[in-house]
Amino acid sequence: MAKRDYYEVLGVDKNASEDQIKKAYRKIAIKYHPDRNPDDPEAEEKFKEAAEAYSILNDAQKRQQYDQFGFDGPGGGFGGFSGGGFSMDDIFSMFGDVFGGGGSGFGGFGGGGSRTRQHRGSDLRLKVSLTLQEVATGVTKKFKVRKDVTCEHCHGSGAEAGSGKETCPNCHGSGMEIRTQQSIFGMMQTQTTCHVCGGEGSIIKQKCTHCHGDGVVKGEEVVEINIPAGVAEGMVLNVSGKGNAGKRNGVNGNIQVFIEEEENETFIRDGQNIIYNLLLDFPTAVLGGQVDIPTIDGSSVKIKIEPGTQPGKTLRLRGKGLPAVQGYGNATGDLIVQISIYVPKELTKEEKKAVEQFRESDNFKGDKSTKKSIFENFKKLFS
Repeated sequence: MAKRDYYEVLGVDKNASEDQIKKAYRKIAIKYHPDRNPDDPEAEEKFKEAAEAYSILNDAQKRQQYDQFGFDGPGGGFGGFSGGGFSMDDIFSMFGDVFGGGGSGFGGFGGGGSRTRQHRGSDLRLKVSLTLQEVATGVTKKFKVRKDVTCEHCHGSGAEAGSGKETCPNCHGSGMEIRTQQSIFGMMQTQTTCHVCGGEGSIIKQKCTHCHGDGVVKGEEVVEINIPAGVAEGMVLNVSGKGNAGKRNGVNGNIQVFIEEEENETFIRDGQNIIYNLLLDFPTAVLGGQVDIPTIDGSSVKIKIEPGTQPGKTLRLRGKGLPAVQGYGNATGDLIVQISIYVPKELTKEEKKAVEQFRESDNFKGDKSTKKSIFENFKKLFS
């Protein structure tokens, strides 16, 4: 089934506020909640679809990335809930706060659907500084990351060997507890996360002596991150499942990679185009000739300089710029050569004498059309 636009899924416009997005998601999630629609695969898919849309639009960075690139965002794009990457329990665990409770967060439905909580590890953030050449080709970076890792002693269970778990005596395995209280409207029931098992539905008989029952310990991991060609300063790549490990074999968090660009001594970046300033000597500008122009891949190309080339003129080398990130937009930018003329500060007597002879020539004074052309090029620098 083709993916629908996330704003369309939630029924909001692109300028919707965070509160409007939250309310829209809550309305749809309640409508298609599994407890209200038992054994209805279509309702479950719509429930997951709404959760996927909310996971992107409720995150400012992901929302900005989605608005710019659509589903083809850097770092593998968006999506995953409806494709089987996340279970229903994951969705309840991640977005239960939208409904004012823990765990499933749908207290009061009366559907009897018990859903135990699965812990999710927190996300990590990394900054990576890239050269212009790395941006042009894409690069794989390795980082040694300090993070929560699965406890090897108990294999993430949080229990000592042979101990295992038992059903929580308070919630009887549901992960939730119902509280009844008197209000002006009569007796009201609310469903909250079980305070004994924390929503898991079970408790550990004997906690692991290494991780003290958490199932995770502090450790290090070498993480390999593939950065696609064409990324830009300020972009954020999301590396799924490489963040902190979730407690007691829960869901791993992600790593958010913030892109920074190093300054380049040769080129200036302008979107997918790169700009090179060619400082042309006076004789070549007057007589014409060929010059070598460096390119982003380290090689050079020869370009022809026409006789009488004026300062401020630009030449465009098609396809010699930067690629679009993951093929989004035009394939490749251009290399734009901006020409300026070098004027020496000091001359020998012979050079000075030769130049003084040119001063008297009308051909070196320029006519009105030439002056107008130079002025037009000058104005373009400020437009």
